[in-house]
Amino acid sequence: MPLRRIRPFFRLLLSAGGALSLSACGVPFRYFPQAALGQLELFNRARPIEEVLEDQRVPVRVRDLLREIPDVKKFGESRGLKPTSNYVEYVALDRPAVVWVVSASPPLRFEPKKWSFPIVGGFTYLGWFNREAALGYAREMGEAEGWDVDVRGASAYSTLGWFRDPVLSTMIPEGVDSRGELVNVILHESVHASFYIEHQSAFNENIASFVADRLTREYFMRESPTRDSDQKTLRSWEESEARREKRQKKLHEGYITLEWLYAQTQLNDEEKKTQKKEILDRLKRELGMPSERTLNNATLIQYRTYQSGQAEWTEFFEQECKRDWSTFWEKLEPLRAESGQWFSERQVEDMGSVLRNLRSSDRSR
Repeated sequence: MPLRRIRPFFRLLLSAGGALSLSACGVPFRYFPQAALGQLELFNRARPIEEVLEDQRVPVRVRDLLREIPDVKKFGESRGLKPTSNYVEYVALDRPAVVWVVSASPPLRFEPKKWSFPIVGGFTYLGWFNREAALGYAREMGEAEGWDVDVRGASAYSTLGWFRDPVLSTMIPEGVDSRGELVNVILHESVHASFYIEHQSAFNENIASFVADRLTREYFMRESPTRDSDQKTLRSWEESEARREKRQKKLHEGYITLEWLYAQTQLNDEEKKTQKKEILDRLKRELGMPSERTLNNATLIQYRTYQSGQAEWTEFFEQECKRDWSTFWEKLEPLRAESGQWFSERQVEDMGSVLRNLRSSDRSR
């Protein structure tokens, strides 16, 4: 095994060992070995993209998309994203997701379960490299502890600079949206590697979505030899985003309905559970979801802040930063440098309040 793959692997084991010795909150012991082995598998299967581009066994469509990645990274860096050694390798996986994400919430209130790790902070989800292991852990939480649990596949993730992240085959979907989706996910994960606040997964995902979506549009609207093709790709990606947003809005409405139900003091728990099932069954039919797909509090809690903060982020970028990315990152730096001043230990989801406080502080200086 090449040294460059051994050293990061040992680093992960040391991180996991440190977390174990410091009692990572709520994380089962078996999680750490599977995380180490799953990461090791990616290291072992990674191939330099330059090598993949010469391999005629790799579909032309995939090679064309991989060939564009250096341009996407360079574009992101020109907008203030951190230069990294990520996405110079490719991993072909024989599964539909790289990790399966487990999240949980009590059955009659919306309150995400939080897993805490020393060094890297807290998360409202836990990613497993093996689907059956994720499902088994979810069953344990549901049956033994009574949680509503959701398990969903993820096509990509960021190690936040701990390791060199490769491009994964799961990041390249089938269909006409593949180019737009790949550009967006590269930019999204690059934001995580550039700007990250511990214990604030809601904030981190919010800013990554705003920046990546904005940069994706800028990327395809730039002057380039492929401008006509870029504009077609942008239209296709935006249509796909519109369909996704319509679905997310419907899930958000389900969250609002259940939140109201749980607040009804005249109903007992059994009555609330009965009405909850009726609401979720109806929502699944409206969304065309298969009957076996789980839909519960842990699923819906991800949509409680539908498009949260996007309007505030847009206003902040356009009015406070004059659409200048250098100014944007400069004005955000106090959030990272003095995070305790802006965030408590709980998950802050009101982006508007954070940005309003940031603007007020900036103007008082």
